[in-house]
Amino acid sequence: MFTRAEFFARFGRIGLRLSSAGLAAALLTACSLVGPSQGVQQPAAPAPATPASSAAAANGNAAAPSPLSADTGPAPERDAVVRVLAHADRVRSMSTAELSQEVARLGNPYLPASQLQLAIVLSQLRQTPELVRAQEVLTRLLANPDAQAQVLHPLARLLAARYGEQRRLEDLLEKQNQQTREVQRRLDQTNERLEALKAIERSLTSRAAAPVAPAASAPASRGRTPAP
Repeated sequence: MFTRAEFFARFGRIGLRLSSAGLAAALLTACSLVGPSQGVQQPAAPAPATPASSAAAANGNAAAPSPLSADTGPAPERDAVVRVLAHADRVRSMSTAELSQEVARLGNPYLPASQLQLAIVLSQLRQTPELVRAQEVLTRLLANPDAQAQVLHPLARLLAARYGEQRRLEDLLEKQNQQTREVQRRLDQTNERLEALKAIERSLTSRAAAPVAPAASAPASRGRTPAP
């Protein structure tokens, strides 16, 4: 027989052992329930590349364009534009006589670069007929489908737009000058008529003042006594 105190002491040790065993069983159960998905996710293995996808990737890398360089145009085309610009800078400081000689030297050129040079020289003469001729030369150049002409088409279009605007402004200035000359002509006619009216007024005034002198001497002659 156990005393009451010994009974409770033994029972407590047995309960502690049972609770420890239950806790261990619960932990083992929880560890078995926790799957790999709740832990640290492992990186998925890459899918093996098929031959078709590898070939497509290789073709894509081969078809990728290389970076464009700063000088995209061929050297001959750039040289043609540079020569035209250098010629334009040179003729800009020429006199009228030198420009006329340059027009005669170029003549009626067939080469696109020479045509563009002729148009630039004609525009420097500052005359409406020569500007119209320069526009015609540019029109022929823009209608030329040759590769040498197409290189100069952007510059030709720029000059054609500029010459068109210049011609429009010159026409507007000519109309204003005509209106100014017409107003000046009417003003001169008005001044001439005014001067004519003033002359008529002066002549009428002088005629009205001329008979006054004999009338003033009439009383003096009346006061005289006739001679015997």
